[in-house]
Amino acid sequence: MHNCCAVPNCSSSKFDPGPLFRFPHDPERSKTWIEKCQRQDLQDKPPDQLFRYYRICGKHFEATSFQNDVERSVLKEDAIPTIFDAQSQTQNEKVKRCKETDETEVKGRKKIKKSQPETSNEDIQSLSEEDEYKEYLKSLFEVITLLGEHNIPPTGPGDDKQDGFKSSNFQALLEYRMTCGDQALKKRYDENKECCSLTCLNQMIEVFEKHIHSKLMEEVKQNGFFSLLTENLVKISGEWCLPVFIRFMDQSDCQKERFLGFVSFEGDGDDLAEKILSEIADKWGLDMEKCRGQAHSCSGTHFNKFKTFSTKVVERYPMAMLTLKSTCTLNASLANGMALSGVQLVLSILKKIDSFFSQSSLLQLELEHAISIFFADREGKAKELKEICQTSWTGRNDTFEVVTEILEALLLCVDSVHDNEDMQWSDEVTHGALEISRALANFEFIMALVVLKNIMTLTQAFGKNVQGNVIDTHFATTSLKAVLHSLQEVSDNIDVYHEFWTDEAVNLATAMEIPVKVPRSFLRKHQSQSGIIRPESYYKDHLSVPVVNHIIKEINNLFSENHLRALRCLSLVPAVIEHQKSAEPEEESVQLFKNDIPNAASLSAELHCWWVKWSKKVKGEISPSSLHQTLQLADVKFFPNVLAILRLVGVLPTLAPENSCNVAYKRFQKYMENTPDRFKSKSLAFLNINYDIGYDLDALVEDYMKTYPDRV
Repeated sequence: MHNCCAVPNCSSSKFDPGPLFRFPHDPERSKTWIEKCQRQDLQDKPPDQLFRYYRICGKHFEATSFQNDVERSVLKEDAIPTIFDAQSQTQNEKVKRCKETDETEVKGRKKIKKSQPETSNEDIQSLSEEDEYKEYLKSLFEVITLLGEHNIPPTGPGDDKQDGFKSSNFQALLEYRMTCGDQALKKRYDENKECCSLTCLNQMIEVFEKHIHSKLMEEVKQNGFFSLLTENLVKISGEWCLPVFIRFMDQSDCQKERFLGFVSFEGDGDDLAEKILSEIADKWGLDMEKCRGQAHSCSGTHFNKFKTFSTKVVERYPMAMLTLKSTCTLNASLANGMALSGVQLVLSILKKIDSFFSQSSLLQLELEHAISIFFADREGKAKELKEICQTSWTGRNDTFEVVTEILEALLLCVDSVHDNEDMQWSDEVTHGALEISRALANFEFIMALVVLKNIMTLTQAFGKNVQGNVIDTHFATTSLKAVLHSLQEVSDNIDVYHEFWTDEAVNLATAMEIPVKVPRSFLRKHQSQSGIIRPESYYKDHLSVPVVNHIIKEINNLFSENHLRALRCLSLVPAVIEHQKSAEPEEESVQLFKNDIPNAASLSAELHCWWVKWSKKVKGEISPSSLHQTLQLADVKFFPNVLAILRLVGVLPTLAPENSCNVAYKRFQKYMENTPDRFKSKSLAFLNINYDIGYDLDALVEDYMKTYPDRV
């Protein structure tokens, strides 16, 4: 159909970047195209139907067939497909013979003249009532596909009201198709004075969504094991929703992520966890027995709900280990999970800072100028900080350290923008600068920032390594014990460390002329203690102690023994074998997946052979340096257990995705950023993010007719 090449056995697919070209309107050229690709089953279809539903990809055309040899995006008027592989030709001969013997397929059908440039009213009338209805539904589904792929809200300004729907984007596209000669739609409109009601549209979107879900589940089932990933909650149509993704290894042994949809996040505790699991497993049909990892992004306010859900998943499916999420640094993930007012204040200001400076490159230059002023006697440090600020610095592993260093320059910058002496900035920009300035000039913010900077210095290197290349990640599994020891030492001597942190925060506040005091929100709730409680003791009890305790507990949760054993399986990657010199792969860690591999009995011998192959490699031979490169080795198939283990490690959410496997996550972000709140829809977001999923237009029509037989 229209999202794939009509040539049988064509190796191109919907994932290829090359363009697809419609069959020509001209009857003679259309007939020639059919003959060239030997699709005898298309002989009886009128040119207009071929033009609407069938395409041929650019690989079947010679370079001279294009108007531009370089871009190859526009065909010449007389272009004819001439390039076909032998497999396609063999298959075409089979189709031809099958067509010649299967006369029952064409009995009772009226032969359509090939000379007609478009389908006429007579052609439509010659179809049975059911076939006519199918053509009508196909047209509607094609428009819905267009809406979903390009994120066009179907209802437009009417906001789902029937009156507004009559002048909606959806109706406008239907009218355009009728103007271009879509007789199926036109006949329907002539009979009913409308092409499609709002109720019918919602029903079709529902059927489309279920169809894509079934395709997703087929893909996941075909590829075996997976990990479950969730994103921060989003609000759609007034309801808090949990975005759910899945990571797995596809048939070509490449990491892939898909968006499964939204789950309602209304409720608390075990009931909410059960509801989410039921939605994922029962309604969507996801086999959670195959789940080998889970990772969640959440803010401090919802942390306990996510913790309850992840615990419930591990209780029911022990191999679904909780891990870090690759899209978020370790330090950012640890901070996000703290429901402490000071920590959440820091995180919210960092988001505002990121949004503020992304508005204009001139604001970035203003910040760099302020850095130059404060580091005038340290040019090397100034240059380093400027380079950092030119990146997405608010999401780095050392974000809190960077912000602490440039805090005074940052305050100078936003104050200068707010003063707007040169009348350079708009009111919106100056107002944003004022909000950030007020937040920075708050001792609670400074104290929380200093505490986060100092305590997370201990986890910074570990976090960078565990999300780095395979050698760094494997090394990180051996360094965790030292990190936890350092954190425990801080916890045991928190009085001493808190005193140091308080002195640093007070000195910084004094330099910025910010008064040292207890947060006003706390004093309002405890007015009787307003003259008794001291800032030092308040911030120790409400910030330093809980931050340290949370980090220790959360690191132990995120890096359980099973998770560490799974990451140690990266010792099978040849680059790690070479780096470790004489050490053989860690069989004890590999045994974690003994029930998931083809032949556990031969595992020891196979691991030894694999180690010998790469530790005694020929001089000059380059060892694969990543998981992806290892899985793409031609001879890895001769080591079935190793292949299975590497595929299992590949689904872990901790590892950074390779080869743009997280395209679904990026599309989700784009949808949420670019779609106005009143136009956001769970169903249309699902179709937009998964627009590259292959679907069958005929199957969609059949599904709709079975689901709503009363409309036939």
